[in-house]
Amino acid sequence: MPSPLLERLVTLTRDLVAIPSTESRPLDRARCFTLLRNHLESLEGVCIRDYESCGYGSMTVMPAGIERPDVLMVAHLDVIEHPHVDAYTSRIADGRIYGPGSGDMKGQGAIMLELFRNLQREHPGLSLGLAYTSDEERGGADGVRFLFEDIGLRCGLAIVPDGGSIHDVTIAEKGILHLRLSAHGRESHAARPWLVPNALLDLTRAIQRLCDHFDAFKNDTPDHWYPTCVPTILNTPNETINCIPGEASAFIDMRFPPPCTQESLLATVRELAGEGIEIEHVMGAESTHLAPDPLYLLVTEELTGEPVRLVRASAGSDARFIEKHGIPVILSRPLVGNLHGVDEWIDMQSMELYYRICERFVLRKLGASVPT
Repeated sequence: MPSPLLERLVTLTRDLVAIPSTESRPLDRARCFTLLRNHLESLEGVCIRDYESCGYGSMTVMPAGIERPDVLMVAHLDVIEHPHVDAYTSRIADGRIYGPGSGDMKGQGAIMLELFRNLQREHPGLSLGLAYTSDEERGGADGVRFLFEDIGLRCGLAIVPDGGSIHDVTIAEKGILHLRLSAHGRESHAARPWLVPNALLDLTRAIQRLCDHFDAFKNDTPDHWYPTCVPTILNTPNETINCIPGEASAFIDMRFPPPCTQESLLATVRELAGEGIEIEHVMGAESTHLAPDPLYLLVTEELTGEPVRLVRASAGSDARFIEKHGIPVILSRPLVGNLHGVDEWIDMQSMELYYRICERFVLRKLGASVPT
């Protein structure tokens, strides 16, 4: 039988997964915050603040009188778009919760909420805070970046359970560069391709040159620590098969470790794409270097009985907006899988284990009594 703690974590996770909190559904994003607020408002001596930037909400939760908590737990409530809203449901099988957003990262958001509630009841005024945002999947500019750069949120240390794993603590993340590429030609009948330049053909050839260039960086490192270039979207206004399109656009997703930078990659893309291709910078961030607390590594090894691995990640997270202010960030999480799929999952037993790791770490870090 699952413990009462795990039952609560599973129930809250499934309640959150059932809300399709995507970029196109602002009311559902707001519903997630309402659900969390309903679980937090009964706590005495706690201050809940709501924020908004460009239509994207955020929430901070602090003990009354504490503006800069010693430890801040950070999660995002938004999930990626799936074609059918009916996909936003959950099921339990094989010791896992399956459903969109279960592992990225509504399960972790549920753990944070339960841990905060329990520790504030047992240790009123403990210098522990929460921050929830709703725009991480689109880059985080109106969420964690907004809170730390525009609002001035600060903390002694941040826990961001959006990378790594139980035994894997992330110490570096690749940089991110999203670009929109466009080509222009003239519409014409496809039976006479020699009459006009083909915008779609020019664009796809430019993309192929980029992919060929970055494919050459592949190596055998287990963490794929090299720059990558992935085309993700290709569009033309065409609706007729036998018409040459007059314009075409595409999006590429680039990830890069040092010594690459956004500036150096932009120069490479411009050179390889050629003069006829327009390039628009959509979103970007430099690579991130994190400094996990040695006490967290020790506690993890105590509770798991296994050594911790320090790893590097190809994906990015909101940790980059926190680290740039000189704040140490711990980036690990429960066991998760198939992220961004409709059958995304989070392992339930690892949820409880992660809860216990964070509980013991926070209490030791803040000098409070640790439950046996």
